[in-house]
Amino acid sequence: MTDVLRRGRASLAFCFFAQGAAFALLVTRIPAIQDRYGISDALLPVFLAAVPILAGAGSVTTEQLVKRVRPSRLLRWSQPVALLALLGVGAGGQGRLASVAVALAVFGVAVGMLDASMNMLGVSLQRAYGRSIMLSFHAAYSLGGIVGASLAWAGAHWQLALWVSYLPVVAVLLPATLVGSRWYVDGETAPAAQGSGGGRVVFRLLLPLCLVMTFAYIGDSTVSNWSAKYLKDVLGSSEQLATVPYNVYMVTALAGRALGDFGVRRFGAMAVVRLGALVAAGGFAVVASAPGAWVGMLGFTLLGLGLCVLVPQTFAAAGRLFPEASDAAVARLNIFNYVGFLVGSPLVGAVGDAWSYRGAMLLPMVLVLVTLVYARSFATRPDRYGGGHERPRTADVGRGSNGL
Repeated sequence: MTDVLRRGRASLAFCFFAQGAAFALLVTRIPAIQDRYGISDALLPVFLAAVPILAGAGSVTTEQLVKRVRPSRLLRWSQPVALLALLGVGAGGQGRLASVAVALAVFGVAVGMLDASMNMLGVSLQRAYGRSIMLSFHAAYSLGGIVGASLAWAGAHWQLALWVSYLPVVAVLLPATLVGSRWYVDGETAPAAQGSGGGRVVFRLLLPLCLVMTFAYIGDSTVSNWSAKYLKDVLGSSEQLATVPYNVYMVTALAGRALGDFGVRRFGAMAVVRLGALVAAGGFAVVASAPGAWVGMLGFTLLGLGLCVLVPQTFAAAGRLFPEASDAAVARLNIFNYVGFLVGSPLVGAVGDAWSYRGAMLLPMVLVLVTLVYARSFATRPDRYGGGHERPRTADVGRGSNGL
């Protein structure tokens, strides 16, 4: 049984890694995609907004499908579809808007199903382990993002065609994820916890976690979309230095996630989430008040360390809150990932244009601080992980997916 769990954990971690790499390869080459297909500046936001909207639809669909199909099966086939759609984005004919629109639509739906199902498996594996491991999966995602962004930089530096950049990555990741999917582990339904709503998701109870998820992604999208512009236009950095903050943010997020599970086991999820929110708010405060580029860089470093714990722990908390309906809770919560992504960048941009970009950085700071109000939703209650409170590994393990 232990070997089953270990193989399941390793294969799922690789799935997170592959997803992080694929997503980074897409978002970091948006200027090249725009040039290849002749997408106007006016039309580009429509294309960019369509992906998270369709991903939300994919997450909703996943909630319904897991009533009849195990999450491992959905994950096994949604990841190859997402990778092939990424290749389709790069391989479409010059100027053919219809082809890139179809490829991005397929990518969006597949990513929504992929994000939901892989976090479902992560939550159920954490339950089977009886201790916090959720952050380690998201650390693998961050590592994949760093690798994907680095490969995208190399493709842009050497002026490679999009399909030339994407094809080797897809050729490696697609068969590897298919092989790894043989060892995915589905969790069995856990006993109902008092006040959890039994086998259904009570949205009133899930709402605090939905808000935390939204606020976390507003913060994340602020960094990904505005850090370079902020450093260059507000703090007066060079164009080359302006590319550094997001890389620093990803590296520190990876470090925070790699170590975060130990903090959860020692101090509990609620304490880690509170500390993460305070560190992230401090990071936004440093960015907003920075006198120069290097102090601004320190702020983005703090942001990576703070924001990195919020999303994985929010998924884990949803699984604990609704133990008999954790798959449905995760799928519904995952929608607010895309809500935050959609809202964050335009909101910061609007405030920046109407007031100032320094002032705009205070908006996600306040929203992240609101997380402290909802920190009690992260309490691990009867089966707190770590600190002598681990549950015995009696297996709500289920079958490996190759038995499906």
